[in-house]
Amino acid sequence: MESRLKVLGHPVHPMLIPFPVGLLVTAVIFDVIDALGGPKFLGEVAYWNILVGLIGGLLAAAAGAFDLLAIPTGTRAKRVGLSHAAANLAVVLLFAAVWVVRLNSEYRTAGGALIAIEVVALAILGASAWLGGELVDRLGVGVDREANLDAPSSLRPPAAR
Repeated sequence: MESRLKVLGHPVHPMLIPFPVGLLVTAVIFDVIDALGGPKFLGEVAYWNILVGLIGGLLAAAAGAFDLLAIPTGTRAKRVGLSHAAANLAVVLLFAAVWVVRLNSEYRTAGGALIAIEVVALAILGASAWLGGELVDRLGVGVDREANLDAPSSLRPPAAR
């Protein structure tokens, strides 16, 4: 099943996801360094990385929604796609909450509790990234006209020959 939203023949959703993922991961790294006594400006940079990562994540979600809505109901691809979307929504909500708490704090730094929330959000993001890879690489969503939308999980051992 090919993507419904393309630019120059390529699906838009996979083009948009590296930026928010990179920004959010970098924000957590900067927050950890800041909490361990690193330069104070890293907390401020992490704050802005989160904001731009959230904006990018919402753009990627909008593009992904086009593909999700096109997946036929009752397929494994639809179940995986809904799980992927729900996980990404959780990530966006967690990082948005962290961003709002930091909005009026001095230097916009994160303390231990906020960093813990960020780490949980990154764990969910990792699981969601795997689901996204499963959608594209295993199920062919967005890239393969002849996709097998009910292909078994890549975690299943190959069938005996």
